Amino acid sequence: MLARVLSLSALIAIWFVAAAVAHSRLLPGPLAVAGGLLADIRSGELPFELGCTLARVVAAFAIALVLGSIIGFLMGRSNRFNRYADPWLIILINLPALVTIIFAYMWIGLNETAAILAVALNKLPNMAVVMREGARALDPRLDDMASAFRLPVMTRIRHVLVPQLAPYLAAGARSGLSIIWKIVLVVELIGRPNGVGFVMGTAFSLFDMTKLLSYAISFIVIMLVIEHLVVQPLEQHAFRWRKQRA
Repeated sequence: MLARVLSLSALIAIWFVAAAVAHSRLLPGPLAVAGGLLADIRSGELPFELGCTLARVVAAFAIALVLGSIIGFLMGRSNRFNRYADPWLIILINLPALVTIIFAYMWIGLNETAAILAVALNKLPNMAVVMREGARALDPRLDDMASAFRLPVMTRIRHVLVPQLAPYLAAGARSGLSIIWKIVLVVELIGRPNGVGFVMGTAFSLFDMTKLLSYAISFIVIMLVIEHLVVQPLEQHAFRWRKQRA
């Protein structure tokens, strides 16, 4: 913890010196950015814009997580379904995110539905690939044991299926969240009237580097908070069986 604090302090010190030496509006110092950040918080602008972005992230992440997990599981358990779905999966994985976003806006319209679906569609194939490997790695002996003891369907899912898939689900969710964060900003930049991406696009057009940095820093802080308070604890919970086994 101390090393992280020292590293962050050194970064801020370098930033302060660089801003003082450059003495340019394109590189405002930490104090100027902090002042702009506090002003946006007090006015309510920053919480509102961050809230819009977080809502899109949560919605797109939930859709990609659920649909991607289901598709990946079916592909891993059924060779026939895998043969039919694999070409679509390859196409979606290699399709640039910008192309997907533009298509969604043109076909559906400049609305929330298009924005969320475009983001979810970019993450869904990655989640499906991870869960397909998880489904293929399921231990058939545990299935035989569950059948021998005639476990109910829900009990089998909870105590046999989910524990085996949990590490793959955690890995897919972790990588997917990092992808979704970035794509949401592009979606907002191109076609939404609010959100962090929209504000940063407006600030760029005005060469307002102070606002750009303040929103970038606040966005990074939110991501770090979610990473440490939500993602890492869930990942540790998913891998807890390894520690118990060791």
